[in-house]
This record gives sequence, C-alpha cells and structure tokens, in this order.
Amino acid sequence: MLAGVWAAAAYFLWTSSTVPGDLRLPHLDVTRYFSARALDRAEDFARFERWNWVASQIAVLLAFGYYALRGERYMRESAAGRIGTGMLLGMLGFAIAWLVQIPFTVLDFWWQRRHGLTSGNILEYILGNWLALAGEFLFLCLALLIVMGLAGFLGSRWWILGGPAFVGVAALFLFVSPYLTSLKRLPDPTLRAQAHAIATKEGVGGVPIRVEKVSGRTKAVNAYAFGLGPSRRVVLWNTFLTGGYTGGELRVVIGHEYGHQAHFHLPKGLAWYALFVIPGAYLIERLTRRKGGMRNPAAVPLSLLVLVVLQLLSTPLTNVISRRFEQEADWSALQVTHDPASAERLFRDFTRADYAVPSPPTWDYLLLEDHPTPIQRIAMAKAWTARRARR
Repeated sequence: MLAGVWAAAAYFLWTSSTVPGDLRLPHLDVTRYFSARALDRAEDFARFERWNWVASQIAVLLAFGYYALRGERYMRESAAGRIGTGMLLGMLGFAIAWLVQIPFTVLDFWWQRRHGLTSGNILEYILGNWLALAGEFLFLCLALLIVMGLAGFLGSRWWILGGPAFVGVAALFLFVSPYLTSLKRLPDPTLRAQAHAIATKEGVGGVPIRVEKVSGRTKAVNAYAFGLGPSRRVVLWNTFLTGGYTGGELRVVIGHEYGHQAHFHLPKGLAWYALFVIPGAYLIERLTRRKGGMRNPAAVPLSLLVLVVLQLLSTPLTNVISRRFEQEADWSALQVTHDPASAERLFRDFTRADYAVPSPPTWDYLLLEDHPTPIQRIAMAKAWTARRARR
C-alpha cells in the first residue's frame, strides 16, 4: 500500500510539468554550435573536476566506513547522556567528512583559479560560505535530536514520525534562508522593470529579484530561486551584471528563475525530498538494528555511512528530477520572453564562461549534471521555435 502511495505521488509530481508532452528535441551536432577550441577547453576543465569528485567520494566513503567500525569507542569519552552522546558522535562525523574533503577542495581551488574562475585566498575557499556550513551543521544536530528523541519513545518505529519531521526542518531552512543571505537590490532600473514585467507575466509579480555579490571570490555566473511563501526570492549573482551578457540573455535568465517560482519547484522539491527521506529513514532504522537501533548512540556512526551511501545511490534519480525542473524553467523562459536567439546565445556563453561541457560522458551526465546540457538547452530553443512556427 505504501509503495502504491509512493508511486502515485511520484507520478503526479513528474507529470505536473507544463512542458508539452509531445515535444521532441531535435538532435544537434555540437560542432555546429561550439568551436573546437571551446569544446576542448570545456572538456579539459571538466575532466579534472570529474575525477576530483570521484576521488573525494571514495575518500568520504572510506572515512565513514572506518568511522562506522571504530566510531563507537568515542562514546567512552562522553558523559553527555544518550542523546548528547549521539549528537557528539554526529558532530565528529561531520568534522571528519569536512576534513577528508579539504585536499580535494584545495585541488578544486587550484584548478578553478588556473582557469580564471575563482579568486581570493585558499582559506576563504576552504571555509566557503560559513552560513551554509553552519546550516548543515545545525540541520545534522536537529536531525539527530529528532531521531534519537523519537527512537527513545517509539523504538524501531521512529521513522514514521522522523521522516515527516525531516521534511518540516527542511521547509523551515528553505523559508528562513533568504533572510540569512546578504542580498542587494538590482541596481539597473530598466532591468528591474523588465524583471517585474516578466514576473507579472508568469504570475509571480510579488516575488522580488535581488543580487548576490560573489565577484570577490568567483568569476562564474549563476542565478537561483529560493524561499517559501513570503520569503520567495529570485537571485542573480553580480557576475551576470558586468557587461558580458546582453539584455536579452539576462531576460532569459530572469524568466528561467521566475519559472521556478511560477511552477512551484521549491515546494515540489520538498515533496520529492519527502518521497526519498521517509523510505530512507526506514532503511537507516533497518540497517542500524545490529548496533541497537537509533536509540543507541553507538548506531550513529553507522547511520552516517548509510546516509552517505543512500545519497550517492539516489543521485542519478535526483538529477533526473532536477533536470526536469530546469527543462520546465527553460520552457517557461521561452514562453515569456519569445527570444530563442538570446536563449541559444546564453547557453553557448555558459560553455565559454563556465566551461560547461555541451555533451558530457554518460556517467558524468547521470552523477554530476543536475541541469540539461548546453546542447540540450539549445535544442529546447529550437523545438520552441519550430512549435511556434507550426501554429
């Protein structure tokens, strides 16, 4: 019965897209849209990034595997009680994961700096966004508090309430994150008016657009939508506003991000999270029973290993879902801007500016790509043009 409910919910979420069901993207030859030099540069950059990621994942799995075997011995050094000891072991696991990834973060910094994508110093890059790091740490502490507290009352059935509780915590973080991020008003009044017009056309005129200053640490470009209800925002990195992109390209980016808000991708993302986290919580409960279950602090190191493995195994599916959202946002941007030429130019520029590979290897596409490839996005613009011409 539960599997049937899961399948019905997944089907509803998947089919709620506004991209026409009969849309067929044309097959495009990447060499017609990207120069040989641009393709070589993008592939050279991505090759190192891919294998650095693979090595970092192996290192994390080995570290958590060792911690799962030996971690409970640290219980003897704690006098914090059952839940406090479990949280201490969780914090130690968080620290191990962060430390293990430092060498790969350093390599990533060196590689991005070599290609002119990042600036600043290595310490800032390693520490990254302190607020995001603190949020992850707080989320882990809350999760362990919920799990171990519920396990104390419900025993092995803690996951029944624990899974929905995780969704609630995730929703809380999504709601408050815009208020904790340093954002500025879009400085160009013309672009600000155009953004408001796009938002109004998409039915989300009350969602403001903001700018995040990142030029001190990167030259890459990005934009995103986040928040829930009154906290909803659309955000451009200020690197988009340095003159390297035309007004048409910026309008496509803005239309894409407002598309995320218009089609409720953030709440839908939470719904997908619920579909993964509730059965995931059940699997953690099952696989930690030999350590006494999540009521026992000794099970925390093993639970962290299980969590990391489950996240890695689910990555191809979550990337499929993410690409579905991004495809719908691209379609929404085309519908509201009627400017496929700017969309094509934008997606070409992503390869030039950010070394996005137009056609990556299949394993890379499955594990690392949460957006359609640049050539797929250009094909979407071509399909939109062809569909409009037939009307």
